[in-house]
Amino acid sequence: MSSNATLATRLKTSAADFFDAWDEFWFAARHVETLAILRICTGAMLLYSHLVLATDLESFVGTHAWINNETSQALHDGTLGEPTAAWSYLWNIDSPAMIGLHHIATMIASAAFMIGFLTRITGPLALWFQLMLIHRLLGSLFGLDQIVTYCTLYLAITPCGAAFSVDSWLRRRLTRDNETQSKAFGWLFPSDAPSVAANVGTRLLQLHLCVIYLFGGLAKARGQLWWDGTALWYAIGNYEYQSLDMTFMAAYPKFFTALTHVTLFWEIFYCALVWPRWTRPLTLAVAVAVHGGIALGLGMATFGLMMIAANGIFISPAVFRRWRGLDVIDPNATTAKSGSSDAGADNESKREATAMDTRPSDDHSSSQRSAVGEDPSAIKDDLAKRIAELEKGEEAFKKRYLKLKRREAKVEERNERIKATKAKLRAKLEDGTLVRGDQLLEQSEADLSGIGLSDSHDDLENQSDDSLSGYDLLNPKDGSES
Repeated sequence: MSSNATLATRLKTSAADFFDAWDEFWFAARHVETLAILRICTGAMLLYSHLVLATDLESFVGTHAWINNETSQALHDGTLGEPTAAWSYLWNIDSPAMIGLHHIATMIASAAFMIGFLTRITGPLALWFQLMLIHRLLGSLFGLDQIVTYCTLYLAITPCGAAFSVDSWLRRRLTRDNETQSKAFGWLFPSDAPSVAANVGTRLLQLHLCVIYLFGGLAKARGQLWWDGTALWYAIGNYEYQSLDMTFMAAYPKFFTALTHVTLFWEIFYCALVWPRWTRPLTLAVAVAVHGGIALGLGMATFGLMMIAANGIFISPAVFRRWRGLDVIDPNATTAKSGSSDAGADNESKREATAMDTRPSDDHSSSQRSAVGEDPSAIKDDLAKRIAELEKGEEAFKKRYLKLKRREAKVEERNERIKATKAKLRAKLEDGTLVRGDQLLEQSEADLSGIGLSDSHDDLENQSDDSLSGYDLLNPKDGSES
């Protein structure tokens, strides 16, 4: 009995540690410096793409484009090929003047997003214009358009304009010492304090990169060239893409064969190697080498540079805060605060949680109060924030309690159904009327197999995302090559 109790205690502790680590991974507050630098890179690449497109806009958008409005719409709505969820109002615009004005607005939004001007507005706006364009430009897209769109999407939900931006400069200019600002002002001009939104956006992009590399590597593994070690040779020997003559490597077949195998291994296992602290630097170094090689040798400089910038999402904001000369919270203080929760988390989650001023603590709040000289209004605001956080926590507990009650009701309902089925089966056995294939037997098998207890199980069961199917971001000009 004591061993069973000990095992149950360990299981309970492990489960609690897992959920604490999961909560810390997603919802610990994070600084925005990494996101701010990625915003600059993404905005610059967006603006560059739109400027290039503007040099011959009518060939891409409008009635006289290579793929006109009707054909583009038919390729999406199922008239020609499989239907997609894509939609663009550019399908219905024929006026060259309107298309030109729309493109000017697109470039203005991208430029404002890049410099961080009204980022809370220009971020979603730049994403909207980008989606309208890529849904229209079917047949003219490649890997750069995909990764830029992904980065813009995740940056748009974060306060990425809180640092290295016009917004941060305006906030300093418009904010007086110890002056309490409205919520609208705080939302429009966010501070560079740690936020949960910054962490959620960071995690989403990190996981998205892992998915991209995993499926790209698996797609490569389906072909023969990556197994026999000749894939890189065929890439550098292709004069259509070649921007740097590397054909001298033909004299060193073992070298480019080893590079081919290393690239395949790195791409497949990127999703595992990029998280631990001791393998992350090497993993990111290989990413820089691979995408740098694509940029220099295969004539795809913009794609290679953007992928390198996207990989920078794994760099801790603490690195940039030290570069800015700002304080970084002592890891020991946060570790003592988090206690056993950190013990169950993976090493990287603990390190980022401590190094980047994650959860608000008493020490952090005390430092805030001392920074404003025990100003009464600041203390009042701090208390109001604490009360709001407690209310949010209470609401979360209520939701979880209700969810558990719903699960309990479903379990009871299933048990009652099983009891009723067993009683009917017993009665048929006694009467001798039970035969093979009886409906009650099928019903009992279905009941005993279990039912989903998650409210969203039925909705999520059949969902899939095949947006990356058949497409390899490491070879974006030829998605079918494997």
